[in-house]
Amino acid sequence: MKNKGNSFFRIFSSIFCVKREERLLAWVMLVLLIALDALVVCKYYDVFTPLNSHYWHLFISKFHISGFDPITYSVVSDWTAGYNVYRHPLLAFYMYIPYLINQGLIWLTGINCAVFVVSAIQTFSAFYSALFIYRIFREVVGVSRTDSTLLTFFYFGFAFVMISAMVPDHFIISMMLLLLALYVSGKLILRRRKLTIWQSMLYFFITAGTSLNNGLKIYLSELFVNGWRIFRPKYLFLAILLPAGLTWGAARLSYDYIVWPRDMAAKQARAKAKADKQRKQKQEQAKKAHEDSIRIASFTIVQRDSLRRDSVVRDSAARVKAAADKAKKKRVSKGVPISHKQFLDWTDVTTSRTESIVENLFGESIQIHQDYLLGDVMRSRPIIVNYRYAINYVVEGVIAFFFILGIWAGRRSRFLWLVMSYFALDMVLHVGLGFGINEVYIMSAHWIYAIPIATAYLLKAAKPRRTSLLLKGMIAVLAIFLWIWNVNLIVQYLYF
Repeated sequence: MKNKGNSFFRIFSSIFCVKREERLLAWVMLVLLIALDALVVCKYYDVFTPLNSHYWHLFISKFHISGFDPITYSVVSDWTAGYNVYRHPLLAFYMYIPYLINQGLIWLTGINCAVFVVSAIQTFSAFYSALFIYRIFREVVGVSRTDSTLLTFFYFGFAFVMISAMVPDHFIISMMLLLLALYVSGKLILRRRKLTIWQSMLYFFITAGTSLNNGLKIYLSELFVNGWRIFRPKYLFLAILLPAGLTWGAARLSYDYIVWPRDMAAKQARAKAKADKQRKQKQEQAKKAHEDSIRIASFTIVQRDSLRRDSVVRDSAARVKAAADKAKKKRVSKGVPISHKQFLDWTDVTTSRTESIVENLFGESIQIHQDYLLGDVMRSRPIIVNYRYAINYVVEGVIAFFFILGIWAGRRSRFLWLVMSYFALDMVLHVGLGFGINEVYIMSAHWIYAIPIATAYLLKAAKPRRTSLLLKGMIAVLAIFLWIWNVNLIVQYLYF
């Protein structure tokens, strides 16, 4: 047992310790990530730090950056299973220690420090995402230190990689865990070693517990690393079926014993408040009608006719306004689902795939649109927004072209096909089934790492030297452009 404990500690320390050659990159990325997080903390400091008895309503009503939900702020402020337990089965439990830390800080400072606690989580996750993807470039793909650094900055210039590191949602955590799984899988593939049962169980629990569909990617890692051995009875039961069953069981228990009672209590409270409001309105209407009848009785015939005409005009104006408000509420924010039953209600069969791929999947995910800047599609942003300038489509086209060439260049790499299987799973969900396709860019952190990883294979294969230098120069120009373009628009949205 002692040897196993020491072995686990060595593995953990080797993964999370910053290596000598990574130190400069680590310091630069840390400063940049703290600066990005500080933009959001400063924006919402005055709104979110005062103590409050209704944190959920406060955060949901006041936080607006694209389609991201500030649920983590709420959970860390007043713990409950606030996430959808079927999509994020264990995430609320992972946030219990941050919640306790925040309670201690509240006791010390007298303000709600959730924005700082969550910012620390985001910075940690983004920092190690940068290190893990750097190590994938350097140790798994095998490109130079300079190329790995360049590709890391290129990757973090992507709009919704950058934004995921700033907002209080789960995506940056998921990105870190997926990159960790890919890094470990890639190293094992190179060394011709296998994922052990305990490693498989651990990766599944932390990854699927954060976002359930990403647990499927751990199964893909097991298949690419271990091969068909994963279907042996012992491995199949202990590493695949048991973790899945326990995770789903935890989701059911959370729903039955935390979510359902809470929702029923909230529903009853809303019903009571609605009934009280309706009763008060009826009393006020009856009182007003009585007062009006007394007042009208004293009018002359001419005054009564004038009053009736004014009443008709007001009623007509009210009907026009009500019709306009109804039409506004009917604005299309999502397409028609396959079915309204459970998970199928999140699908979409009518939204244009072509436009969404161009403007959202490979568009907004990488370059923020100027119009409807970081708007929420569930509020005011249309599903499809076009860029104002042709340069944005040129940049998108070049990045997509590098992605395709990189896939071809690395077509013989088992690791690249593992990465592409992760990517393909998300494309089936988003483009095929239409899951979240109306705001697919907010889920970029789950798949967009495939682009720079494929590009790394293109860099590795680029010959002669002149071609390689040209390619690196183009990637550097793209990285600089993306950082300037996206940071400028983020600052503009938050402060101007």
